[in-house]
Amino acid sequence: MKEVLRHAITEAFHEAGLAMRAHDFQAAYRWIERAHILTQRMPLAHAKSHWLMLSLGLLTKDWREVAGQLSRIIAALLFSRIWVPVGNTGRARVSAFAAMPLSADLEELLRED
Repeated sequence: MKEVLRHAITEAFHEAGLAMRAHDFQAAYRWIERAHILTQRMPLAHAKSHWLMLSLGLLTKDWREVAGQLSRIIAALLFSRIWVPVGNTGRARVSAFAAMPLSADLEELLRED
C-alpha cells in the first residue's frame, strides 16, 4: 500500500474519532465516509468503517443506519477483495451497489501506480 494512502486512511479514522468524541456527528460521518471509500478493497479496515457508522447510528439513535450497517459489515468482510462499488460512501441511505463519483483527491489516492 502506498504510504500516502496509508496516511490518508489513518487520518480519516483519527479525525472521525475526534469528531465522534466532540459529538460533531456530521463531521464524523464525513470522515468515516472518506475512510470507507479509501478502504473498500481492505476487508478489515472496510468493516471497521461500517462498524463506526453503526456506532454513530447508535449514538444518534438512527435505527435505519444501525440496521443497514449490520449487513454491510458482513459484506465488507466477505466481498471487499472481489467487488466493490467505487466511490460508494457506505451509508445505509445509499444503495450498497451504487458506484459514486470520486473527488479528485480520492481518485489520486486510489490510483494504482
